[in-house]
Amino acid sequence: MTTPTTRNDHFDLGGDLRVSRMGFGAMRLPASTRGGAPNDRDTSLRVLRRAVELGADHIDTAAFYFHPSGPAANEMIRSALAPYPDGLVIATKVGPYRAPGDPYPSGQLPASGLRAEVERNLRELGRDSLDLVYLRPGGLETPLDEPIGERFEILAGLREEGLIRHLGLSHVSAAQLAEARTIAPVAAVQNRFDITQPADTEMLAICERDGIGYAPYFPLGGFGIPDDDRVKAVAARHGATVPQVLLAGLLALSPVMLAIPGTGSPAHLEENMAAADLALTAADLAELRA
Repeated sequence: MTTPTTRNDHFDLGGDLRVSRMGFGAMRLPASTRGGAPNDRDTSLRVLRRAVELGADHIDTAAFYFHPSGPAANEMIRSALAPYPDGLVIATKVGPYRAPGDPYPSGQLPASGLRAEVERNLRELGRDSLDLVYLRPGGLETPLDEPIGERFEILAGLREEGLIRHLGLSHVSAAQLAEARTIAPVAAVQNRFDITQPADTEMLAICERDGIGYAPYFPLGGFGIPDDDRVKAVAARHGATVPQVLLAGLLALSPVMLAIPGTGSPAHLEENMAAADLALTAADLAELRA
């Protein structure tokens, strides 16, 4: 028995935005490593265009994805892909604050700043409306027990104005998801998850039950590929790479799982996108979950 994960496998975000479950994350377009040198802009533009050619119709970005001395992800997305092809879904996230010289976000925007951040994304991307906007209420170390209703209500208001089509949440708890859903529908959740760190299984189960997309950040483990003997063994059996098994394993885990691996490397892009066609067996999946 095999579990195919093909690039023709789709999910309907919010019930009406059909996307391939293998997408593309823009975080690594400005720089391949955290705090590292900026990537070559022309190479990053080629990566974006090639990602779309290979079937990535769901691009995840943010206005705070930029290099202090180099290009910003949103600017590159617009330069490479506008006028945007029909069916291309661009998701962004708001909440974290990052000053121009900061290597990464260092705080939270006040609630009153969320509208301006949405408008910044619209301006940088050259869009009249945004397909999907995630509220990210905290950083990696921020506790997940804070109420988010006031901030989510602001985004819900922008949705009513037509500036946003669908709303999502990033780095949140089940309680925060429940709170947000009393205000407006939630189309997707973006929490940390990879097959070697499946700690967010409760949230994934909620999303699967209720038809909410689950687009994990750090699908390849974060700032380094996990050194996991289980993944290496499965990769060796299939003549695949460890990143390919990590991505195929995610897609095989749930029909609501949306992979958004990011890279500034053309070679890594080809490798990642090929993972959508890797068929894992039931034995493979059992070994990965052991």
